[in-house]
Amino acid sequence: MGMLGKLLVILTLIAILTSLASAAVYLIRDGSDSRRVVRALTIRVGLSVVLFLALITLVMTGVIEPNSHPYQRV
Repeated sequence: MGMLGKLLVILTLIAILTSLASAAVYLIRDGSDSRRVVRALTIRVGLSVVLFLALITLVMTGVIEPNSHPYQRV
């Protein structure tokens, strides 16, 4: 995977963590019945699903290769 692919994965992970942190802040400020908490967590779940599907697609097309099993003898 090229540098651009790695950068996109890292940026997606940062966006997921940012959404999770903003949901925590909204939960503390607004209380548990805030729509902003639900929206932030929905965005986080959506980004996580997109990242998961993108990684699965990249593995299936051969763009990236998973590491071998750590306990496998060579």
